[in-house]
Amino acid sequence: MDLKSTHKSPVLADSVPMNKSRLGLSSSSVPYSASTTGYSSPGMYLTTPRRKPAPSKLDDVRVSASSPPQKKLNKEFGFEPESEEAETSYHTWVMKYPSALTSFEQITNYAKYKKIALFLDYDGTLSPIVDNPDHAFMSSAMRTAVRNVAKHFPTAIISGRSRDKVCEFVGLTELHYAGSHGMDIMVPLRELESTTDHPNSIRSTDKQEVIPFQPASEFLPMIDEVFRSLVENTNDIEGATVENNKFCVSVHYRLVDEELWPMIAEIVHDILKGYPKLKLTHGRKVLEIRPVIDWNKGKAVEFLLESLGLNNRDDVLPIYVGDDITDEDAFKVLREGNCGYGILVSSVPKESNASYSLRDPSEVKGFLKSLVKWKTTAAV
Repeated sequence: MDLKSTHKSPVLADSVPMNKSRLGLSSSSVPYSASTTGYSSPGMYLTTPRRKPAPSKLDDVRVSASSPPQKKLNKEFGFEPESEEAETSYHTWVMKYPSALTSFEQITNYAKYKKIALFLDYDGTLSPIVDNPDHAFMSSAMRTAVRNVAKHFPTAIISGRSRDKVCEFVGLTELHYAGSHGMDIMVPLRELESTTDHPNSIRSTDKQEVIPFQPASEFLPMIDEVFRSLVENTNDIEGATVENNKFCVSVHYRLVDEELWPMIAEIVHDILKGYPKLKLTHGRKVLEIRPVIDWNKGKAVEFLLESLGLNNRDDVLPIYVGDDITDEDAFKVLREGNCGYGILVSSVPKESNASYSLRDPSEVKGFLKSLVKWKTTAAV
C-alpha cells in the first residue's frame, strides 16, 4: 500500500508488484503544537465505535486496494494465488529470491562453523495478517518452533508492535524483544554485555531484565497526544482502529470501506501537519506515525548484535525473517554489510533487499524446524 499525495490530498493506493513501495507523503514538516503534555497510558489500542461515517469530501481521489485483492486465505496462514498467471509470476520472482527451504543446504553450508543469530518479525511472519490486530495470535505449533530454535541460536523478535504487546503474543521469556520498530529494546540481563552502562538503559526493579535502549523516549508525550487526536478524529469511521504502540501509532483501515480510505489519509495528513518531528510510514493496510530519528529495524539488528557481543565477527551469521516494508531496513543492513541473509515472507512478487524468500508463516515454521534439525544432527 502506498500513500501518495496529489495537489489536494493524500491517496491510499495499490502497491505495484515487482516495484518498491513509495511513500508520496512527506514525512517532514510543518510547525507542530508546542504542547507536549503527557498522558497516562490509555491502553494498547482503541477500536472506534462502529457508526456511519460522514460522506467523504475527497471526490477527486482514486482509491484502490493496498494488498493483493480477493485472495483466498490459506488454511493455516497467508494467501493462495488466484490464477495460473499469478502462480507463474510468483515462480519467476522466486528465481530472483530463491526459497529459503529449497536453498536450505546452501544457507547451512555457509553457516557451517558459524553462530547463527536469528531475527524475526511478528505480524505476517510468525502470525497471520488478520482483520483485528488484537487477534494476531501465533499458533501453538509456531510457538513450539520458535522456542526450540531459541534453544540453539540467539533469537530476537523485532516488531512494530509495542514491546509489551509482542511479548504477550509470543509468550516466551527466552527471547530478546524489540518493539516499536526497534525503538524499545529489551535484552535479558544475563546476556547483556556492552550496553549495561548505556545512558538510555533502564534496569527493572526485580533486576531480571534490562531495557538497554529507548532512543525515542522524548517523543512519548507527543506520540500519546497524536494517538488521542487520531482516536477522536476517526470516531465516525466505521472499522477504523488506532493502536498505541508506545513509540509509534498505527492506524489500521483493513475493516474500513474502501471509499473511506481517502478520509483516513486526509485525517492522518492533517494531524501530522502540526508535528514536524513525526513521520508517516506504511505497512499492510496500516499507516504508522513514528518519530523522525535515525532509527529503524536495521539499526535495531546492529544494536542487538553489539549488545550480545556478536557484531564484527566472521564466525556469526545473522538471519532476518520478515514480511513488511519496515523489514527492508534490516535486509539492507545485512546485504550491504555482506554479513548475513534477509528472508522476505511474501506470497506475491515484490522488490526487496532480501536474499531469499518464504511464502507464508507456515513456511517460516518449516524453516525454523529445519534449522533445529540441522543444528542437532550436523557437526557444526
